[in-house]
Formats: sequence, structure tokens, C-alpha cells
Amino acid sequence: MRVHFLGVRGSTPAPGAEFVRYGGHTSCVALTHDGADAPTLLLDAGTGLRRASALCPTGAFTGTILLSHLHWDHLHGLPFFLAGRHEHAHTEMIIPDQRDGEAAVEVISRGMSPPHFPVRPDELTGQWSFSAIAPSEFKVEGFRVVALEIPHKGGVTYGYRVSDGHSSLTYMPDHYPSVLGLGEEGWGEYHPAALELAEGTDVLVHDSQLVAEELANEASFGHAAVEYAAGLARAAGARHTALFHYKPDRSDDAMDEIARRFTGQPVTASTQSLVLDL
Repeated sequence: MRVHFLGVRGSTPAPGAEFVRYGGHTSCVALTHDGADAPTLLLDAGTGLRRASALCPTGAFTGTILLSHLHWDHLHGLPFFLAGRHEHAHTEMIIPDQRDGEAAVEVISRGMSPPHFPVRPDELTGQWSFSAIAPSEFKVEGFRVVALEIPHKGGVTYGYRVSDGHSSLTYMPDHYPSVLGLGEEGWGEYHPAALELAEGTDVLVHDSQLVAEELANEASFGHAAVEYAAGLARAAGARHTALFHYKPDRSDDAMDEIARRFTGQPVTASTQSLVLDL
């Protein structure tokens, strides 16, 4: 599969000259099957989703968007996804089951409807469907997906493991492992769901909003440290780690410093122009 990183920022977009190299768009990753000319599976709908339209040569997207959770920075690109609003587009959006019985479209509409926004999700042009899934294993767009709930803060959050039968990618953009205890290294517990999702994966895309020295003051927003991301990969036997979901005020120069901490290790500080062929 081919993996396009379209937005790698967390919490809020980060415009400005100091964020050009790593990018300021929020979470979105596009997956394309080998030999295909367009992605069919999108992970999250942050403002990076706007950039997915350029990957659709016909101008129309046909496929599925999987949301890890419903926080603003993972959803605010939705109404601005031009390829999804094309008259010939067909898009299914799947969200984590909120366990309250409310329909998926109504859950999304809580933050995307007047007075917060002028258009509801079911008023978008193109053809849209909305559904919710419980933690499970399922097939979508020719991929096999394992969805497990992982700790975050402020709503149900899933991590995903996506495989095309040849390669695999694990996606955990928001993760609060220290809520379960600090663990042996002080960065948070390597708990069973995280280890299962990351076990032997080719690439672990993981929450890297913080560094270890920031955990004491900032972990309460529900995020992980870069050291945890790399440590989880080692514990689970993941082949490579892609740092992701950076603090909105973490400049390019600051990210370069973080990347240098992992020199010689199978760790990449992802940018919103990164493309991986697995």
C-alpha cells in the first residue's frame, strides 16, 4: 500500500513560516492499494483532508473515511473536502460507537450544524453515508482493519491496524497511556490494546504531541510522548515508527531537535508531504 501523510499536526492547525517543513494541517492519512490511481481509505478528517482531493484524478472520491475519534482537529476538514463533495463522489464515514445509541450522523452533527457551522453533514453534496462500529475486525475497501479502543480523553477513541495482506500500518494518533500508570519507563503503560495493534506492524503512526519532560504538566489533555511512541514500537516489534500529531506550537526547528533524538533508530518525524510505499 501507499501511505500519504496529509496532516500531521494536533489540536489545532498551525499556520506560519515556522511550520512550513512539517506542515500545519491536522490529522489525515490516505491509503492507496498498489497499482491504484487514487486512495480509497482515509484515516481521520482533520484539515489535512483538504489535501486528499489532489490525490483523486477524476475529482471525485470513492471510498471510506475512518475516524479515530470526534475531536475537532480530526473532523474539521470534512466540509472542505472537495473530492468528497463532487457530484459523483461516494463516501462512507465510519466513527467509533459512542455506546449511547445515537446515530452516527447525529453524533457528528453535534459539532457540525448551526449555530456552530452552517451545513450539517447530511447536507453535504455528493453521496454520503454515516455509520458507527464497535471494536472489531472488519474489511473495508479491500483492507482488513482491526479497531480497538485505546485511552484518550473526552470521548471514545479507537486505534486502527490496517493491512492489505502484504503490509500493515497501525494508526494511533491520540493516545493517553499514562492515565493507566506511568509504567517502568515513566512514559505510560504498554497496555494490551496498544501492543496488539502495533505487534509486528510495518509502520506505527503514533501520537507524539509531547516529549517526556512535558508529561507532568501537559499529559492531562490526553496525549503521549515521543519516547513512548518509540518504546511501544520496540515492545511490540513494530518495524518503524512515524511520529505524528505534533503540538500546534512545535516549530520546524523544534521538530528537528526531536528527530535528532532518534538518529540511527527506525523512527521518522512525519511531515504532511511524506509518502511511504509499504
